[in-house]
This record gives sequence, C-alpha cells and structure tokens, in this order.
Amino acid sequence: MPYVDGFIVAVPKDNLEAYKDLARTAGKVWKEYGALSYVECIGDDVPYGELTSFPRAVQATDDEVVIFSWITYPSREERDEINRKVMADPRLSMDNLTMPFDGKRMIYGGFRSFLEL
Repeated sequence: MPYVDGFIVAVPKDNLEAYKDLARTAGKVWKEYGALSYVECIGDDVPYGELTSFPRAVQATDDEVVIFSWITYPSREERDEINRKVMADPRLSMDNLTMPFDGKRMIYGGFRSFLEL
C-alpha cells in the first residue's frame, strides 16, 4: 500500500492562480522523480468549526481558501529518496520562487496506509 504525504494550507484568494501554477510545476517534478500521484484540492465545503476545522487548523481568514493536497509513493523509503531529489531540483528552489501562501501555517505529515478499498 502507498505511503502518503498530506498537506493543508491557506492560500489568499488573490494568489490562487499563482498557487495553481506552482502546484502544476511541483506535481510535474514529484511525478518525474517517482511519486505515484499528486493531488491538489480547493476547499468547497469546509466550514469554520467552533473547536476544530480545516480553516481553523491553518488560521484561514475570509480572504483565503483552504487547499488540501496529498502525494503518494510506493514506500516510505522511496518517498524519502524522491523528496531529497525534489528539494534539490532548481525548478522548486526557494531562491527561484515566490511562495503564494504563508508556509508557517502549512500543516503536513507522512502517513502509512492501512486500508484501501
């Protein structure tokens, strides 16, 4: 079963097209290095919860949209190797990019799959 990296980020609505451009480039790079899939989703039905919610988790404001994304890999070991290559790729170098969101509010993590139906 695949290994999964998951991400949640708040993107200013004015920066959404820039984010989509970045995502297209990032997805291409991850897939080139061996990721099985790369998925980006724009929040459509993500109410601000009283205690917990996607928007609350990333401190989204009214002028931001929540993005939920994930990347799948054949294994944790391959994920680690793929991510090393991605981070070294000049197309995604922080020296060459303007980030269209506040990376300090991004939530991410790696997950072992245990069920796939």
